[in-house]
Amino acid sequence: MSSFLLRRSVAASAGAARAFSTSSPRSVARITIVGNLADTPEASASQSSDKEYIRYTVASNSGSKENRQTSWFRVTSFVDGPRKDFLLSLPKGTLVYVEGDASISSYTDSSNSVRHGLNIVQRSIEVLKRPSLPEQGE
Repeated sequence: MSSFLLRRSVAASAGAARAFSTSSPRSVARITIVGNLADTPEASASQSSDKEYIRYTVASNSGSKENRQTSWFRVTSFVDGPRKDFLLSLPKGTLVYVEGDASISSYTDSSNSVRHGLNIVQRSIEVLKRPSLPEQGE
């Protein structure tokens, strides 16, 4: 067997060994969103516990100018301390990069129709661009 084939078979078997894990599988879908804050983030208190969370909406555009479509993503964040203060200080229109865990839930609305919602729990957020302030005239 040539040394190239031997190295290749060793590398393949090492990669296969890494593909398996002893930890339990988790059903988590990751999502990455780049878009603008639709409004300033708001803090709310949980009804079941005293834990506070922050909710905000990110608008992301896709398509050409003639066929532009906007997707709206509701995001929940459980940050605290300085990160909470930073997130609450972001103004509407801030361009953000958000990474989070996504899950789909079902609920029945007031007209007895079953609806589905996409829930996103923020893992990280990065500010890409803050909105420009209106110029003050003299």
